[in-house]
Amino acid sequence: MSSDIPQPDPPEHELPGADTPAQDPTQAEVDQASDPASHRFECRSCGYVYDPTEGVKKLGIAPDTPFNDLDPLSFRCPVCRSKMGAFKDIGPRDKPSGFEENLNFGLGVNRLTPGQKNVLIFGGFALAIAFFLSLYSLR
Repeated sequence: MSSDIPQPDPPEHELPGADTPAQDPTQAEVDQASDPASHRFECRSCGYVYDPTEGVKKLGIAPDTPFNDLDPLSFRCPVCRSKMGAFKDIGPRDKPSGFEENLNFGLGVNRLTPGQKNVLIFGGFALAIAFFLSLYSLR
């Protein structure tokens, strides 16, 4: 009896093969943070930062080459020639620096990436200089 009753079409989001909803941005950040292939590495001897998205043109290392894929016997720091053991993992490019438990303090400044902090600091300097120079226009 139930086979004689026509069934309504399922909604489009329930159709097999329908596009799945996009991943939420927080999940994408977690995936990037847990993927060691996207992490940057800093030389503890000189401070040089190996970024896998940039590679090293000087050494012929192509962009998008993870640090772990480099040859540990032949790779040296392009600045100070230290071995791979001198490098430490500093995480992905857009990760805020600092301990996770401290990121909620500091009026939200601790959640800023290093690039955002630079814009805030040097933008403040530029604004202060502009105000100082504007004092010359007063009579």
